[in-house]
Amino acid sequence: MDPKKLEHFKNLLLEKRQRIIQEVDRTFQALEQGTEHLADPSDIATMESDLGFELRLRDRERKLLKKIDKALQKIEEGSYGICEACGEEIEEKRLEARPEATLCIRCKREQERLEKLRGE
Repeated sequence: MDPKKLEHFKNLLLEKRQRIIQEVDRTFQALEQGTEHLADPSDIATMESDLGFELRLRDRERKLLKKIDKALQKIEEGSYGICEACGEEIEEKRLEARPEATLCIRCKREQERLEKLRGE
């Protein structure tokens, strides 16, 4: 892939990484300051729900950042834009929309189809 394009995608990934971190930080600050809409905090079920929300948010952040770090590593290795499953080049349009993509659209659809069949 053209070095200018690689630099462009690297910048997209770094920007996306920063936005995810900032979004999670803002949400946690709002929770701590009480500006995030929550039910009565004295309610045990609500506290458990809030903890569950925080854990889901952290898990989502971790998964997204892991995908981005994987894509950044592929840029360093020189294998960015290549589908992990079939080895074909990933369409540039797909990389523009999802710079952390590691599967071509055909393999991604096949993966989603298999997940539906398994009930995930």
